[in-house]
Amino acid sequence: MIAFVTVLGRFFRAIWSGLKDPAFRALAIMVGVVVTSGTVFYRQVEDWSWIDSFYFTIITLTTVGYGDLSPTTAGSKIFTVAYLIVGIGLLLTFVERVAAHAMESNRLTKPDES
Repeated sequence: MIAFVTVLGRFFRAIWSGLKDPAFRALAIMVGVVVTSGTVFYRQVEDWSWIDSFYFTIITLTTVGYGDLSPTTAGSKIFTVAYLIVGIGLLLTFVERVAAHAMESNRLTKPDES
């Protein structure tokens, strides 16, 4: 449990430090817009609850796909395909940038061992 809390703390510190970079900030905003738009879309079209819509959005973008929820209309299926193509790349880029900021902050906090 302690390791999980430590990793989670590092993750949020990396995001916080990354927000100082305008390009990272723009990427974070785009991820927020994509997650929000997916949640609103599924809420409106599939008539799911806000929690189910958000849950499906995150499960879809992370490619977990438990299968407990799935689009039922042709329009939402087409949206989901396009959403995956755009969203997965965007989310992977965001995670890569968070990892880069975490490694950079880790490098800055450790003394040089050369």
